[in-house]
Amino acid sequence: MTSIILVHGITESRHSWDELLEALSIDLASGRRRTVLAVDLRGHGSATRTPPFDLVAMATDVLAELETEEIAPRDAVIVGHSLGGSVVTAMASVTEFRAVVNVDQPLRLADFQAGLRQLEPMLRGSRQDFETAIAMVFDAMRGPLSDEQYERLASIRRPDQTVVLGVWDPILTLPSGDLDAMVASMTRTIASPYLSLHGIDPGPDYASWLAAHITGAAMEVWPDHGHYPHLVDPRRFADRINAFIDSTRS
Repeated sequence: MTSIILVHGITESRHSWDELLEALSIDLASGRRRTVLAVDLRGHGSATRTPPFDLVAMATDVLAELETEEIAPRDAVIVGHSLGGSVVTAMASVTEFRAVVNVDQPLRLADFQAGLRQLEPMLRGSRQDFETAIAMVFDAMRGPLSDEQYERLASIRRPDQTVVLGVWDPILTLPSGDLDAMVASMTRTIASPYLSLHGIDPGPDYASWLAAHITGAAMEVWPDHGHYPHLVDPRRFADRINAFIDSTRS
């Protein structure tokens, strides 16, 4: 039976997925219940707060958790939102999974770099400046997320300056060419079926860019759904995950 592993975004925790756990727990093809495991990334939720806070460390932690839970990668669909999308991509670069779903995390990180660098003085500033910058980032990406869901996420969010700066260090410090090379190195070994699902359109040429980096990758945009398409329309999201799993059956 296929298991689903859920990986949250930056500053959040496994509880960001709470309202999708039940919907994802039923394999529609068989009607049987499946394991759905939501994890906390390093520096988030109840996970260790020991550095480093980079993709390699976070991906290694999640892979170790799967081993502890005796979940075989070939039987697992890994679903990551935002930072979690980068983490599951890093996991798939070293291990083959049943499938990978990246929710609203464009991998062409150089596109994100210019905007993030504008916020760098605030991100590295006082605690108040840092929290204001984080709030600006998430407010800008809210889209049509309901007030109830937005407030729920705000109650979960725990911005830690050391963790955030550790995660975003390559984007803030590397030349764009080096950042592109890092992404190319990470994506070129991915062999798992890969779906990139966006609520914010990453641009007209992103699909071709993605296909050039990950063989066979599929991309779709849910227009005007914002950064949280899975929470804006959770039923549609659960159905899409099930359909994608079905498409990978041999």
